[in-house]
Amino acid sequence: MLRTIMIFPQFSNIEIINEIRDRYDPLAKLVRPHITIVFPFESEMTNDELAEKLTRSLKDVGPFELVLHGFSKTDDNYLFLNIEKGQDIIKTVHDELYSSHFKDYDLGLSYIPHMTVGKLDNRQELDNAYEYVKTIDDCFQTTVRKISVEMIGEHEESIIAFEIMLDQ
Repeated sequence: MLRTIMIFPQFSNIEIINEIRDRYDPLAKLVRPHITIVFPFESEMTNDELAEKLTRSLKDVGPFELVLHGFSKTDDNYLFLNIEKGQDIIKTVHDELYSSHFKDYDLGLSYIPHMTVGKLDNRQELDNAYEYVKTIDDCFQTTVRKISVEMIGEHEESIIAFEIMLDQ
């Protein structure tokens, strides 16, 4: 069973993100806008066992403010919505999980929290997409109150297995 650990932020102006993803992200119809904390992994762990481990790891993490604003592009043709506030907490949770329960899945890559809004086929398409989004000055704000565990279905669709509420 392939699973992922994510934040699914709720923004009052999320339709702007959805419109960008509809244009540029091939996964837009399969998974809601999200921030990945633990990338797809396969494990023998049951959802109950995973929930217990996550609950312990997240016990000291309370709700936190999340602000996304501005866009960037990567060398491998991804288009990102940047995180302005909340990035440190997300990185801390990511690092904690990969240093404990998900050591076997750590590829040693540098992690910069972000929201992917596009995956383009080539550099020219990425540059065109970036030209379009860089003029969007909207700010996306919310309070993160839960961390979700998603199962990836046989057609790559997102199925929420369970959610861990962050202590108040």
